[in-house]
Amino acid sequence: MELDLSPKLPKKVYGGDGGSYFAWCPEELPMLRDGNIGAAKLALEKYGFALPRYSDSSKVAYVLQGAGTAGIVLPEKEEKVIEIKKGDSIALPFGVVTWWFNNQDTELVILFLGETHKGHKAGQFTDFYLTGSNGIFTGFSTEFVGRAWDLDETTVKKLVGSQTGNGIVKVDASLKMPSPRKGDREGFVLNCLEAPLDVDIKNGGRVVVLNTKNLPLVGEVGFGADLVRIDGHSMCSPGFSCDSALQVTYIVGGSGRVQIVGADGKRVLETHVKAGALFIVPRFFVVSKIADSDGLSWFSIVTTPDPIFTHMAGKTSVWKALSPEVLQAAFKVTPEVEKAFRSKRTSDAIFFPPPN
Repeated sequence: MELDLSPKLPKKVYGGDGGSYFAWCPEELPMLRDGNIGAAKLALEKYGFALPRYSDSSKVAYVLQGAGTAGIVLPEKEEKVIEIKKGDSIALPFGVVTWWFNNQDTELVILFLGETHKGHKAGQFTDFYLTGSNGIFTGFSTEFVGRAWDLDETTVKKLVGSQTGNGIVKVDASLKMPSPRKGDREGFVLNCLEAPLDVDIKNGGRVVVLNTKNLPLVGEVGFGADLVRIDGHSMCSPGFSCDSALQVTYIVGGSGRVQIVGADGKRVLETHVKAGALFIVPRFFVVSKIADSDGLSWFSIVTTPDPIFTHMAGKTSVWKALSPEVLQAAFKVTPEVEKAFRSKRTSDAIFFPPPN
């Protein structure tokens, strides 16, 4: 069966007045199931509250739009109440309990990418809600809840039955939610729009890499991430992950063209992408992108905490490392052609501005 790598948009799973939860479906994007990758998006309206929950998968959250508050509780730790804003990346290991709240007029949109190899369903996140119409309280009998928390029957019924919402609710404007606490962001959040750049090519592009050095929790999550932004008509050098990792890419903004080449030199994807689309690059496949006039930006996870990439063009490319005679024999060309090929792209850039 032919590999379908075409970019896909998410589908709404549930929602209401407070907002909506969207997910990418393994049936439409088979590489999710094959690679044990989950992808979802949370969109909260003003006063929208994503009820406390934990997941069967480790994830990285990336704030695509807006600002708000997140609550994070690591196993047997105190709650961290964190101010979040556009560009924030948050590592969410197994067992972490989270809630999300939007107190701003602008919609708060958060992307979740992660691995599902320990999850209940390959290619899908399964969340377990602490409260709400599908929360864990609803599954236990009144007797069990009462004995576990030493509550009378009347109180138990109020606890279990009062919240009729499912996953996302809209709270009353008069309800004062917890305020972010100074210092709680440290060690939990890295803002990719403000962090030091790992790559900065004038008129080409910029990269911020999320790894164990700048966000240690990435080590517990088990995979790395990056935010890449390239300028109008610029190109991202063809390259591949040389440590057998999958690349899961979400287009954050702009638009452009993507080509992926797999085994036997076969081009397995040639497409135009724009904001909101998600696609997956299989292990060892080579990918390259060219931005349209409005530029192109994407957020990716790579299924290893400290990924290693090999780029096929530029000073550090494999072509520059090979001896001239090997290239002449491999391409079956004259020394003059080999020299012309080698003399191009002498910088260590991985982004190339448009031709003059």
